[in-house]
Amino acid sequence: MTIRDALDRFGATAAGALTAEERAQLDRDGFVVLPGVLGPAQVDALNARLAALLAEEGEDAGKEVHQEAGTDRLSDLVNKGEEFRACFTHARVLAAVAHVLGADLKLSSLNARIAKPGEGGQHLHADWHGPVEPGDWRVCNSVWLLDDFTPDNGATRVVPGSHLRRATPQQEMADPSAPHPNEVTLTAPAGAVVVFNSHLWHGGTLNRTDRPRRAAFAYFCRRGEAQQLDQRAHLRPETAARLSEAERVLLDV
Repeated sequence: MTIRDALDRFGATAAGALTAEERAQLDRDGFVVLPGVLGPAQVDALNARLAALLAEEGEDAGKEVHQEAGTDRLSDLVNKGEEFRACFTHARVLAAVAHVLGADLKLSSLNARIAKPGEGGQHLHADWHGPVEPGDWRVCNSVWLLDDFTPDNGATRVVPGSHLRRATPQQEMADPSAPHPNEVTLTAPAGAVVVFNSHLWHGGTLNRTDRPRRAAFAYFCRRGEAQQLDQRAHLRPETAARLSEAERVLLDV
């Protein structure tokens, strides 16, 4: 099975999977908000599973990929619960990722990032080591909102159109941690998914509330690039037993 076959199987190539305006926004602004991808019961199930994993893994949580001060991180979620399956198989999300990367994609990693109260601020950055020519995109991310993203709780900020600049924030800004005059904060209800071209300048903001702000990240790359987490090396036998052929292709396992 090819990756195009797999995308067909998931419904990502169907005519209605993504609207013309959603595709245009990805091209122009570098991101699109897809509301209502997850229902309330799915959001609750994912949050319950994240809480259980954090309690189980303790100080080791996130070590497979990355740990970050001021946040709780979890990694390798493909192996850690049936609840996470939707995060790498949903038709509309895959359609948006495929609009950025074409039929040349695979899951790079599936992680969670939970900004603690009073923490979580990041400098503006792109998820690639340097600028690329517009259209030669290498990576694309999807943020699965497991809490409402508000102006106060650490929602992601982005600079619309910055993926087209042929530059990184570090090359153009004296202080990438400072506000950018063109930045916007991505606010939406829990259950929405934000898909963004990962060459877009973006970063978490400070969580100024008294509650953690939870999100999962399904990160994709081109098939010729190294995954952030080597899915084949980490694949557990029980996970392999439940994967469909299309899911195996998407994970490159």
